[in-house]
Amino acid sequence: MRKTFAEKLLAIKAGLNEVVPGQIVTVKPEHLLTHDNTAAIIGKIEDELNQYGVVNPALSVIVLDHVVPAANEKTAANHKKIREFVKRHGIKHFYDAGEGICHQVTIEKGLAIPGTIIVGSDSHTCSYGALGVFSTGIDRTEAAALMLTGETWLKVPQSIKITLSGEFKFPVTAKDLVLQIIGDIKADGANYCAVEFHGDIHNLSIEDRITIANMGVEMGAKVAVFPVDELTEEYLEGIDVVRGSYEKIWADADAEYLCELRYDLSKLEPVVAKPHTVDNLAKMEEVEGIPIDQCLVGTCTNGRIGDIEIAATILNGKKVHPDVRLLILPASRSIYNEAIEKGYFKLLSQAGAIILPPGCGPCLGAHMGVLAPGEKCLSTANRNFKGRMGCKEAEIFLASPATVAVSAVEGKITDPRNKV
Repeated sequence: MRKTFAEKLLAIKAGLNEVVPGQIVTVKPEHLLTHDNTAAIIGKIEDELNQYGVVNPALSVIVLDHVVPAANEKTAANHKKIREFVKRHGIKHFYDAGEGICHQVTIEKGLAIPGTIIVGSDSHTCSYGALGVFSTGIDRTEAAALMLTGETWLKVPQSIKITLSGEFKFPVTAKDLVLQIIGDIKADGANYCAVEFHGDIHNLSIEDRITIANMGVEMGAKVAVFPVDELTEEYLEGIDVVRGSYEKIWADADAEYLCELRYDLSKLEPVVAKPHTVDNLAKMEEVEGIPIDQCLVGTCTNGRIGDIEIAATILNGKKVHPDVRLLILPASRSIYNEAIEKGYFKLLSQAGAIILPPGCGPCLGAHMGVLAPGEKCLSTANRNFKGRMGCKEAEIFLASPATVAVSAVEGKITDPRNKV
């Protein structure tokens, strides 16, 4: 035995008895995710597509999400090209602008199935590890080849084991945990590794797990993965994935790891990642009081209903500081609708927040929240690189929804433990 999750799954998918770290294997992923970059990808292989077509119209999952609605003519033309490609080749899994951010949509539509491989031309494809999926980002050239052939190669990663104990004490959340881990091991601490989460996993919601897995790439991980437990199976049943229709693959108890880390969730504190790297971690006392111009709650990292609920609860009966713009960015249409039904958007709008359509816009600096030179943004997103939100002379701080919401009221970075 003594096999990790990655070693087990890749051996099965490669049709081998066993594999070892560093070994190159050829696999056929169940799905290939692309988004607005689909236009550039199919542009690489237009002649081949015209001659041979796609290998499997059910392989691709295409979601228009990065610049939606289209912000300029070039984007609109790209979206049109993608829609025409989808119709011409009968792509089965296509989700047009407004459906949501690709990672949330892939999960909600029941396409992220435990025991499968999903690769995507987006680095945060690692999000699906929350559901026991071997999911990872690939580049556009690999994606283009995969559309034509249906197979790709992967190097078997070494594995890191992270054992969690206890449970969070609000306002500490999963975002604080993953920022703490990245701060501890640094942005390259898990380079090309499979990061497995063990221990008191039952104390983490599916939303928590998605937030953590989503940021696996920010520590350099190839995949970040959780075991499939009863909570996972209940969630999948709720989105019409039949229990027992998938394989629950997990590491052996005596598997060998590159290293092992332990975290007591009850002892964590709210933290902030300072500009311009995700591993530039700070305790609240180091950053508290820094004035901010914009706050963002949402994205594929923290745009789920639980995150919006935290913001709405904190903002209920309060007002966003007059010097701050608070953007609320739900991760999908279904989350948007649920937030309406539960009254969260009404509370947030009355507090002065701006409700944005589901998509990626401000996170990557595409539109709907680009920063100006000298401005500071406190965000629940996953990256704070220089220029990430559209301006190289702006600064981005990363934090949890609770920290961002409290700070939006105060007009400065504020420890949420003092206000909730």
